[in-house]
Amino acid sequence: MKTDAEAEFRAFMASRWHRMLRTAHLLTGHHHDAEDLVQTALAKAYARWERVRRSDDPDAYVWRIMINANRDRLRVPRAREWLTNRFPEAAASERTDSITEHSALMAALARLPQRQRAVVVLRYLEDRSESEVAALLGTRVGTVRSHAARALRKLRAEPAVTGCDRGPAPSERSEAAQEEVRR
Repeated sequence: MKTDAEAEFRAFMASRWHRMLRTAHLLTGHHHDAEDLVQTALAKAYARWERVRRSDDPDAYVWRIMINANRDRLRVPRAREWLTNRFPEAAASERTDSITEHSALMAALARLPQRQRAVVVLRYLEDRSESEVAALLGTRVGTVRSHAARALRKLRAEPAVTGCDRGPAPSERSEAAQEEVRR
């Protein structure tokens, strides 16, 4: 890889590492699996960097690589390792207020099917639009809506999750998130 392109990739990777790690942790449920997933996605992006940087949206391209790598990871049967249940270190503003709430949310997410979990993580925890989620998952907006509705129904039925904080106040939510609440 040329020196300029390599420097560009390094800057890209450094600026997105923490957000990718957070998303990967929400998708996998385990810190070590999340690190492996992000490293796999970035290695694949590095190998295709010329194509990635020429795309309309390099972020979406790399997130799609990560989602596909997670899907591939789940297809391969292997022995699970339970090394730690700690959330990766993050900035003070991103730290979870309560370990109990975090544990309940992670347990509830773990019980969702993989596609529903991906939709919830991308749509509500990453605050992406339905069309962005559909593009990342390679599906239609209607499918994203139905997966989200089913997942939210399951999550609302969880007694441990219903007591958790429901997220930011309506005034702090994005316009798209407020519209979703109104439906």
